[in-house]
Amino acid sequence: MPSTLPALLCLGLYLSLRVGAQNEILSKPLIWAEPSFMVPNGASVSVWCQGSRRAIEYQLHFEGPSSALERLNTPGLTNKVKFPIQPMTSSTAGQYTCFYRTGELWSEPSDPLDLVITGMYDRPTLSVHPGPEVLPGENVTFFCHLETATTTFFLRKEGPASRPWRRVSNSPAAFSMGPVTPAHRGTYRCFGSYSEHMWSFPSEPVTLLVTGDAGVTDLASTGQLSSPDSWEPHWSTTKKGLRKDLIPWDYTAENLFRVGLGLLVLVALMCLLAHTWLLRKKKKRASSQERRRRFRWQGALDE
Repeated sequence: MPSTLPALLCLGLYLSLRVGAQNEILSKPLIWAEPSFMVPNGASVSVWCQGSRRAIEYQLHFEGPSSALERLNTPGLTNKVKFPIQPMTSSTAGQYTCFYRTGELWSEPSDPLDLVITGMYDRPTLSVHPGPEVLPGENVTFFCHLETATTTFFLRKEGPASRPWRRVSNSPAAFSMGPVTPAHRGTYRCFGSYSEHMWSFPSEPVTLLVTGDAGVTDLASTGQLSSPDSWEPHWSTTKKGLRKDLIPWDYTAENLFRVGLGLLVLVALMCLLAHTWLLRKKKKRASSQERRRRFRWQGALDE
C-alpha cells in the first residue's frame, strides 16, 4: 500500500499539468465590420477584433486578390482593436480573420468575415410580383434585372441583422418568397455580381407591405426565400450582443476545475496516508501483543 503513494502523487501532478496546459488554450476572438460588411467603392470601413484584456498583440489576416497580414500592438488594457481600411477597393475586398496573442501563445482564428465592395458594375432594376402590397399567406417573387452579362444576383432586406440571398440565374433572376407574413415587411435591394466579394451598385429600393391580419402565425420570421442557393457570409454589421471580454470567464471556470481537481487529489492523498498510518498502527499493536504472548508462554515453560 505505501508504494501506491508515489504513484498517486505522480498521477495528481500529471493531471494538474494537463489541466494547466488546457488552461493556456485561448478562445477564438470575435470579428465584425463597421458600419457594414457591404462597403461602397472608395468608402471606409473598420474591422474590429475582440479578444482578451491580456492580449498584447492582434493580427488581421486577409485572403483576397493578394494575401496580407497586419499587426497591431495593444499598449493599454483593452480587449478589442480596430483595423481601419480606407479606401475600400477591389484589392481589399475578400475574407478576413484575426488572432490575438497573450505572452507566447496565439489564439485560435476568428470566424471568417467577408467584406464586399459595392458600386463596381451597373445598377440593376428590382421589381416585385404581384405587387408591393400583398396579404398574409400570399406568395411574392422579386425580379432582379441587370443588362450587363452576369449570372449571379443577390437580394437583401435592409436591416442590421439581415443577410443576403444569392440566385445563380440568367437575368432577370427570380427570388420567390412565401407564404408571406408581417415579418417579410421591409425594404429590399438587389445586386449583380461577377465575384463573391465584388457587387454592382444597389438597385433602387422596393418596399414590401404585408397588409391585413397582423396576427397571422409568423412562419418566416427571418424572411426566408425559397431559393435553394442562398448565401450567408460570415459578417456582423454591429457589435450588439458581443461579450465585453471573452477570456476571463473561461479561465475562471477552468481554474475552478483545476482547484477542484487539486482538492480531490489532496483528499485522496490524505485518505491514503490515514489508511497507511492506521495499518502501521494496527501492525505495531498486533506485533506488541504477539511479543507479550510469547513472553508469557516462555515464562510458563520456564516454570
